[in-house]
Amino acid sequence: MLGAVTTGHSTRFRTRRHVRVRIARAVLALGAVAAVVAVAVVVVPLLWPPGPRPLFQLPVACGETWRLGTYPGHDDYDVDLFPTEGEAWGRPVLASYAGTVTEAGINGALGGRTPGNPDGPRGRGGGYWVKIDHGGKWETQYLHLLEPPLVRVGQQVAHGDQIGRVGSTGNSGAPHLHYEQRRGWQKVETYFDGSPSGITHDDTEYTVTRTSNNCDPGQP
Repeated sequence: MLGAVTTGHSTRFRTRRHVRVRIARAVLALGAVAAVVAVAVVVVPLLWPPGPRPLFQLPVACGETWRLGTYPGHDDYDVDLFPTEGEAWGRPVLASYAGTVTEAGINGALGGRTPGNPDGPRGRGGGYWVKIDHGGKWETQYLHLLEPPLVRVGQQVAHGDQIGRVGSTGNSGAPHLHYEQRRGWQKVETYFDGSPSGITHDDTEYTVTRTSNNCDPGQP
């Protein structure tokens, strides 16, 4: 009886198949490691505690006095700003602190309220708006701007840089600036020049006046 005959062809085939299996396993392992690293890059910073509060300033021109207020149904920590003198329409809106613009466009729907038609139809949401990331999980938001923001996403701004003008776009009843400060992406009480605003809830109407110290470093 003749014994089984083997050939080099079958041996080479098994060798190539084993090499392909090892390569596939290596690729899968590298992919898994890359996925873990990618998740860590995103998740780990989220677990870090927020940094210290920046020295936020009023988002309006140096030396101007504005009325800060809230009312029932406005939402906790939200602040509406109205000038105590002069017209609100078109007043400069300034960055409260240095940072990177992360939103600059339309929030909701604009509506039709303009200086020429102040009683036009309301829109939805914040209208023209800007959001700035100040690092350390701190953000500020500026809503109801008159026109498209003067900044773009990704732009670096210094404190006091103009980012827009006061308007009444979105769900707004009159020209004003709706403003928020956020820590860890949650709204918190607004501080200006190191002092709390006192606006912490919307249970009752509350107003306070403040004078802006959002000045150029060389100004007194």
